[in-house]
Amino acid sequence: MARQFKAGMKLKSAVCDTQIMVLRVPADSLEIRIGGAPALAADDAAGDAVLDPALAGGSLTGKRYTDEAETMEFLCTKGGEGTITVDGLTIGIKQAKALPSSD
Repeated sequence: MARQFKAGMKLKSAVCDTQIMVLRVPADSLEIRIGGAPALAADDAAGDAVLDPALAGGSLTGKRYTDEAETMEFLCTKGGEGTITVDGLTIGIKQAKALPSSD
C-alpha cells in the first residue's frame, strides 16, 4: 500500500521494535516496509503480521538509512530485527562522506 510521507513523520514496525523518523522523502507515493510488513504510523495498533525471515537483517538505533541515490533518508530511533525497505528495495546505512584532503 503505497502512500505519501512527510518529513518528521514517525513510523514503527508491525513485526518488531523498529521505529524510524522520516527525514527526507520524494513527493511520490512510497511503500515503506519494515521486516516485510508495511510501516505503521506511530499511533497505529500493530496487527498480527509476522517478521519475514528474509528481511530480518535488523536496524540500528541512531543510524541514518538512505537509498543509493540518497533521495530519501530515515533516522532509526529504535532498533529492531526488521530490515527497512522502500518500494521493494532494501535501504542501507548512510555512509559518512570523506573529508577533502588537507594537503
